[in-house]
Amino acid sequence: MSFPRIASFGTAAALRSHFASLGLALPCDDEVLPAPASPLAQPLAVSPARTVANRFVVQPMEGWDGTTDGRPSELTRRRWRNFGRSGAAWIWGGEAVAVRQDGRANPNQLLLTDDTAISLGDLRHELVAAARAAGVEPLVGLQLTHSGRWSRPRGTPAPRLAYRHPLLDARVGVADDAPVLTDQDLAQLIPCFARAASLAQAEGFDFIDLKHCHGYLLHEFLSARERPGRFGGAPLAGRTQLLRELVAAIHAAAPGLEVAVRLSVFDAVPHRAEGRDASGRLGRGVPEPHPLPYLWGFGLSPRPPHQPELSEAIALARSLFDLGVRWLNVTAASPYYAPHVQRPAAFPPSDGYAPPEDPVIGVARLLDAAREIKRALPEMIVVSSGWSYLQDYLPHVAQACVRAGWFDAVGLGRMVLAYPRLPAHVLAGVPLDRKRLCRTFSDCTTAPRHGLVSGCYPLDPFYRGRPEYETLTAAKQRR
Repeated sequence: MSFPRIASFGTAAALRSHFASLGLALPCDDEVLPAPASPLAQPLAVSPARTVANRFVVQPMEGWDGTTDGRPSELTRRRWRNFGRSGAAWIWGGEAVAVRQDGRANPNQLLLTDDTAISLGDLRHELVAAARAAGVEPLVGLQLTHSGRWSRPRGTPAPRLAYRHPLLDARVGVADDAPVLTDQDLAQLIPCFARAASLAQAEGFDFIDLKHCHGYLLHEFLSARERPGRFGGAPLAGRTQLLRELVAAIHAAAPGLEVAVRLSVFDAVPHRAEGRDASGRLGRGVPEPHPLPYLWGFGLSPRPPHQPELSEAIALARSLFDLGVRWLNVTAASPYYAPHVQRPAAFPPSDGYAPPEDPVIGVARLLDAAREIKRALPEMIVVSSGWSYLQDYLPHVAQACVRAGWFDAVGLGRMVLAYPRLPAHVLAGVPLDRKRLCRTFSDCTTAPRHGLVSGCYPLDPFYRGRPEYETLTAAKQRR
């Protein structure tokens, strides 16, 4: 399937016509306004004590360039300095940081323990210094995670599960119940999150994010309908028991520290490539054959499981607000089994598939989900995700959505790897550098899938000049 590329649309009006042809109601302004007129430049009161200067957020991304003992390397520090100089006023975690060795998604993921805390505090200081030099006082958090099913602390699968999954177990080599965490295991894990939060607070981070997204452990518990005991079951209360206990433990260990949640508000049936085309390229993504009703997704209609159903996500958001969690970052699904849902892209990663739909449909689905959460809970601060595919017209759509009150802030991930200064340029009225716009080549995923360090190899000259670039090019040619 082929789709018109975003770069082919010569005007915002042409892109709006394309949206309309697909039945999408995404707004798109004709002109991008600079500060102070831009909706993206408006201050946002995120708490009674704190206001951020603009509506741009740098999203957390899993890093592959730390040291084997979990500390930042110079490559990590360079990336965080870029986050600081981006001009975004809110740094949502910088990247995913494991709270325990067995929860690392790769051997070079950052790890927050008593031994590594000072190095992560130094990393924050470098980011803040870069932000202040760019004229921004940033709100900086740290995303805490356990990778669960996708744990690979030594480079090979070492899954730890919330429950057995009929489609995903085979992907990580699970053949029996041994990797399933018991209630006693969870009783030992909760203090690891609480201790990590206390360390983050001591190192000056403004908040922590409990990562409930993208198929990692805490997200998986939200669909643990078939798990026995108090951390699972059909009622939502059981599937969110772990979250409630984590929030309580963090509040006790780190009084006054803000707790936020990045949440996959809907899931997707795992997809696979439908073979390859005549030239050997990956085929389009199709859902794997699955039982009905489909009971292994959160925020997903069980019959048929192909559309978001947000009633449980909204109920969870209300519960979080009652627990004092006032900041919600909305995303969806998982890059491991449904990347077209989680990060719409023109080109697949090496372990993915060609897009089964025009990627702007995926963008609209993500933005509309954030809109629905904000509409249901106007008192909650809602950050949106899924922007990078809009490329040249990202700021046109972003300022229109923020002006219309769809959500409070615009979260950028891959785009900041390719074009760190995009927020600053938008706010200053500087024309975008089209050569640095993320074109969703997915190399920032393909490289780590082959054990290479994180970075934008196609567009950042720094990474294009590294020896890993040749390794990545060879790996892509073999796929």
